Amino acid sequence: KAKEGREFILEKMLEVIPEPRKELSKYAPLIMTMEINPDAIRYVIGKGGETIQKITAECEVDIDISDEGVVSITAPDQEKGEKAQKWIDTLTKEPEIGEIYENAKVVKIMDFGAFVEFLPGKEGLVHISEMSKERVGKVEDVVKVGDEVRVKLIKIDDQGRNNLSMKAAADSAKQSAAPPKPHGSSKPKSEKVPGTTAVRKVN
Repeated sequence: KAKEGREFILEKMLEVIPEPRKELSKYAPLIMTMEINPDAIRYVIGKGGETIQKITAECEVDIDISDEGVVSITAPDQEKGEKAQKWIDTLTKEPEIGEIYENAKVVKIMDFGAFVEFLPGKEGLVHISEMSKERVGKVEDVVKVGDEVRVKLIKIDDQGRNNLSMKAAADSAKQSAAPPKPHGSSKPKSEKVPGTTAVRKVN
């Protein structure tokens, strides 16, 4: 009878869940892993652990980072895990030529240009000739330390130095905002259809 009882219960369970779920609920606890450059671990940790503590508190996750750069995120649900993952990805992102960086911070002014932090721990030079289409007499006429600017990474030289451009970033913004041009002439074309006659309405 005990065996029959177990079989009965199993049958009822299979009626409710005939097969394992193909996807976990977005509210199910999970562990996510990602790999980062070991040199970028310090950006995730932050000064005195300030950054990682902020991530764990705001995303409600636990984070473990190995010396090899393997990051394990234990999250109560998928949404919070992905939020932490995106945060870490932003902190450890590698510079890419052609990329636009918003809210880059001016950290140093020189006669020939301004040094800007465009990613955490990543700085580059905006040469005075790359600040505006107009001629710039003094760097201070355009930016000052602490300003946030929009820049585009235009070159990484052989020594790994990042060359940035405010001018190119502004051009990219204008191109993306411009409405598409219509194809062909804007004047309507008249076509003659064989076997028909144009009729003009007379009042």
